[in-house]
Amino acid sequence: MASISDSEFLRYQRQIALPEIGDSGQSKLKKARLLVIGCGGLGCSAIQHLACSGVGNLVVADGDTVEISNLPRQILYTENEVGLSKVEATKKAIARLNASTKVRTINKRLEGSQLELECMMADLVLDCSDNFETRQAVNLACMKSKTPLISGAAIGWDGQLSTFLYQDSQPCYHCLYPINESQPNMRCSDAGVVGPVVGIIGTHQALTAIRIITTGKAAESRLTLFDGLSMQFHQLKVAKDPACPVCNTNSDTQEEQ
Repeated sequence: MASISDSEFLRYQRQIALPEIGDSGQSKLKKARLLVIGCGGLGCSAIQHLACSGVGNLVVADGDTVEISNLPRQILYTENEVGLSKVEATKKAIARLNASTKVRTINKRLEGSQLELECMMADLVLDCSDNFETRQAVNLACMKSKTPLISGAAIGWDGQLSTFLYQDSQPCYHCLYPINESQPNMRCSDAGVVGPVVGIIGTHQALTAIRIITTGKAAESRLTLFDGLSMQFHQLKVAKDPACPVCNTNSDTQEEQ
């Protein structure tokens, strides 16, 4: 396990002081390799907290460039970065926040065998994408490698968060949201979104990742819903779908994305 230096102890002493983290937990954060898919509003908020908390290795994937309309909610970027690739702007921001965090960038949309490989190499995956197709593909890739997935989404005033550990008795993302070709693929650019709602969900994704890495505990099989208008959180239990074509081990074939 990666050891903690004196300077790192001074930097992270407030969270090391927590009995659930301690020196051992901080060492686990330093050693961890996390894959963040999407460097939009969710990804920016999650990445900021992961880097500042001492996560040692981040792989960030996004094929978009920074646009002026991103700035109200994608807090890693400034006006000077408009026109740059999001992953390069993210790498620069991480260097400002924590020079010790190692960053590998993937300047394209992850898919197919590369998506599966990246999920397999990661200790945890944070799905911060903004479309249903990508979420289903990430779920399938994580299920194949049994890599824990923390999935977040936000639109309008509403946000949601769910964690999938891919154990036999537990559901996957497809159990929660079966593929329906008639289902609209709503994006923030189409329906709008309030910046702080995205930040709240992204921050909760980072918190969940830190909790899993340091304690091994996760609120699995739960869907957390946030209503920004009422400022209320709700949790719903998610049941495994015995007929799910993705995670049902009794199925002859698994659904291809």
